[in-house]
Amino acid sequence: MYLNKAMIYGNLTRDPELKSLPSGMQVCSFSLATNRVFNDRDGKRQEQADYHNVVVFGRQAETSAKYLKKGSGTYVEGRMQTRSWDKDGQKHYRTEVVADRVQFGPRSDGGGGSAAPQNNSSAAPEKGNEAPPQAPDYPDEDINPEDIPF
Repeated sequence: MYLNKAMIYGNLTRDPELKSLPSGMQVCSFSLATNRVFNDRDGKRQEQADYHNVVVFGRQAETSAKYLKKGSGTYVEGRMQTRSWDKDGQKHYRTEVVADRVQFGPRSDGGGGSAAPQNNSSAAPEKGNEAPPQAPDYPDEDINPEDIPF
């Protein structure tokens, strides 16, 4: 038996791109940056960044394109796939993670991962003291913020 499984947690390096296939299915692509910290032979602390191309299909593609943005922390599970094509007589390759599952990480505005957005519509914010933006309304069937392991 063989295993092709990728699990990545990182930050988006660019805003997601949403496109439609000729069949009508939605496809979203984005790139995640991960880093690792290690000590080299001289004992100096080094940091190395890696970049991963991610492709998401279907309803999760629509949700990812709607709620993710550059800098967002995201956890992706899927499989590795390498595509090849010829362009101008030269063979090109692209290795990417085809996501089965996408989970959104903590918000970058310092807000926590509460399960339900708090709606204080009766209390109007004072001028210059605006309330922080509300948490996005995540779809229950695909992505549950309570399932995020971090």
